[in-house]
Parts: sequence; C-alpha cells; structure tokens
Amino acid sequence: MEQYKLGEMEQKFADMIWANEPVSSRALTELCEAEFSWKRTTTYTMLKRLCDRGIFANNSGTVTALMSKAEFGAAQGEQFLKDAFNGSLPQFLAAFTRRKKLTAKEIADIQRLIDNHKEG
Repeated sequence: MEQYKLGEMEQKFADMIWANEPVSSRALTELCEAEFSWKRTTTYTMLKRLCDRGIFANNSGTVTALMSKAEFGAAQGEQFLKDAFNGSLPQFLAAFTRRKKLTAKEIADIQRLIDNHKEG
C-alpha cells in the first residue's frame, strides 16, 4: 500500500501539482516556498519521492501527473480493499453497512453503478 499512501505534506504537495500541472520545476519550487516555506532542495526531494512511486514525472524540468487525482484515489481504494478485505468489495460493503445505514439515495446510486457496469 506504500505506493498509494501519502503523508500529510506529500498529499498537500501532490494536490499542488495536480492543481498547477503541467508546471515547471522552477515554478513548483516557488509555489512550495510561498506555500510551505520549503527550500528548493526540499521540493526536489519530495518530487523525486513521488516520481519514484509513479505518480508524477519530471521531464526536462516540466512536472506532469502520470495519474489524475481521481485515478490516484481509485488506486488507493483498490489497495485498501486488497489489504483490508482480500479485494472483496462485497465484504467491504457488508462491514461498512453494519456501522452506517445507507440512505435511499445512496442505495439508488450504488444500484445505478451496478446496472451501468452490467451494461457496459
């Protein structure tokens, strides 16, 4: 799960990249200095860490996402299901609904997702 698990500052940094991409590495260091009071080396260290995980790429000084924020969130969810529920969405839903009752709208939304998945 380590690949898709971000610490608080890693998440803030990733959100900054997603909000500004494509962004030059120089502009990114300036954003991080203004937002986090980071030195240039701190920005590059954090960027390398997230690039090594396959989330972002730094090509010729331009930072881009290799996966969108939504794709990253989906990957986090998939990894959580795998780790906590042996990859079983039904087991997760059963555990979740034991603690929280679903509203009629939530049930309808889930049913619509299932129906759309069946069709396409």
